[in-house]
Amino acid sequence: MKLLSWNIQWGRGMDGRVDLVRMVRDLRRCGDFDVICLQEVAVNFPALPGNDARDQVAELSRLLPGYAPIYAPATDLPDGQGSRKQFGNAIFARLPVGQVWRHLLPWPNDPAVPSMQRVMLEAVVQAEFGPLRVMTTHLEYYSPAQRQAQIDVIRHLHAEACAHADQPRRGEGEQGGSFEVFPRPASALVCGDMNFPAEAPERARLLAPFADTSPAFLDSWDVLHPSMPHAPSVGIHPVDFVDQPACFDFIFLTEDLAPRLKSLAIDAETEASDHQPVWIDLS
Repeated sequence: MKLLSWNIQWGRGMDGRVDLVRMVRDLRRCGDFDVICLQEVAVNFPALPGNDARDQVAELSRLLPGYAPIYAPATDLPDGQGSRKQFGNAIFARLPVGQVWRHLLPWPNDPAVPSMQRVMLEAVVQAEFGPLRVMTTHLEYYSPAQRQAQIDVIRHLHAEACAHADQPRRGEGEQGGSFEVFPRPASALVCGDMNFPAEAPERARLLAPFADTSPAFLDSWDVLHPSMPHAPSVGIHPVDFVDQPACFDFIFLTEDLAPRLKSLAIDAETEASDHQPVWIDLS
């Protein structure tokens, strides 16, 4: 299974132009992926620099035939004209997709800095080696306190899912009703724009062992390159939110998946966003 994660900045490249065709072209140049996780996908949000009122989920669906689109808006606002404008994360999967969850993450008040609502999108996909949960998110940039609260909830949601995986639940026999039970395995990936560098305490917080039997998360980069600093995913091309190149985009995986991890790569060439895409290969 090959999975790519990319903060696409609503398709806005380093030249300031929004071009989803270019973005998908560069994505395809990176490889042939079974699951594509995207952050900063907009629907009817013309106020974003360079953007118009296009439905980017629909446009990306046309550009990625054969993939099932799953969208989770974090921001969902009236546009003043009777419609909604949305901004969030998406998963495009050509593997069979089971149950899907859209988790709004904490947004504790932090009046000292600007911030926005954040979301984590979770979907169970059926890989050749079995089912696993794919989660993608985009954590708060300006507020460390909000970011830490969001990490704590991601860990809580993982432990909750592992508890479901370990225990049979009522409703096992119901077919087609709202209580029908679908697999929610302990095996999982968490990917996205975490808005912290590799040396930040937030990363250690997310990777910490659990008090129960829930499998801990590992950093894919560390699994393959334990003695090497992370390759940068932002700042390779000049941006205003980092002083030097850094890794903000990660793919974390549960311990049981580590033996399946064969490769990880970051495309440093594309200028179709202010972040670089990162991808892994599991077998």
